[in-house]
Amino acid sequence: MTPITAEEFQELARHGVPYVGQLGCVVERFAAGDVLVRLPYSDLLQRPGGTICGPALMALADITLYGLVMSLLGRVELAVTTSLTVHFLTRPAPQDVLAEGRILKLGRRLAVGEVLMRSDGSPEPICQVTGTYAIPPDPGLK
Repeated sequence: MTPITAEEFQELARHGVPYVGQLGCVVERFAAGDVLVRLPYSDLLQRPGGTICGPALMALADITLYGLVMSLLGRVELAVTTSLTVHFLTRPAPQDVLAEGRILKLGRRLAVGEVLMRSDGSPEPICQVTGTYAIPPDPGLK
């Protein structure tokens, strides 16, 4: 495994996945199995009712899970989402959202993780996500 830094991961997330780059996500913590990503609030994220749209929250969860996988395996750009289950728990305030991820199970071919989101400054979760990433086979293994 070749380690990846928070800065390298953020660069990859912004430029390797241009849609995510438009969201302006900021990696605030990046350690093995411990990732925290901030989604800065923008009027672009608003939906009717003065809250943040679900697609932006799902993208935040997905990039947080991607970071978790890379925090443990290094730069594995071809790891891909195979499932994402989202539970919207309460309406988020129109402010920054923090997504904290943890790995539930890491195998050779699949990684399962969980992301809890909260509005900045609030301890209450606004969204809970579980997801699975497929890990490409190591080309050195036969």
